[in-house]
Amino acid sequence: MSLDVMDRDLRDEASIEPDAVATGPVTKETQIIAIYGKGGSGKSFALSNLSYMLAQQGKRVLLIGCDPKSDTTSLLFGGKSCPTIIETSAKKKLAGEEVRIEDVCFMRDGVFAMELGGPEVGRGCGGRGIIHGFELLEKLGFHDWGFDYVLLDFLGDVVCGGFGLPIARDMCQKVIVVGS
Repeated sequence: MSLDVMDRDLRDEASIEPDAVATGPVTKETQIIAIYGKGGSGKSFALSNLSYMLAQQGKRVLLIGCDPKSDTTSLLFGGKSCPTIIETSAKKKLAGEEVRIEDVCFMRDGVFAMELGGPEVGRGCGGRGIIHGFELLEKLGFHDWGFDYVLLDFLGDVVCGGFGLPIARDMCQKVIVVGS
């Protein structure tokens, strides 16, 4: 295929108007919003501040860090990250105990927060950690907690299906992609 043909095809495709964005009434009680973007682009900072602002307006907000680095919640907790669902789950399993919501969900300034976590660097698939984390949340009744907003903070390099889980399972009402 020549460059002229490819250029023409791309321009033809770009000239097609996209479908209008749906603006109807919200049909789900909880609004789940996922944010994706390159590391250092300000995702965690934006979501921490957004979650705080929503909580100050009287909304019930859950902020979930979905990055193996587990640093989403550190701004809310004075530079300290929450214990992750993955590490807590592993410790509880070794002790023969069940994970309870209070083991993995913490509150600060009206914002409920948790970190899914992931394996140590070079020790496994981060996406599988995300899948495990969401499966545990569903087992704990995640959809029945009555939050107005659930904010999900993902890394931008979606290298496997685990990081795309909320999109693939149609969990999110909105997806925000941050670019720099």
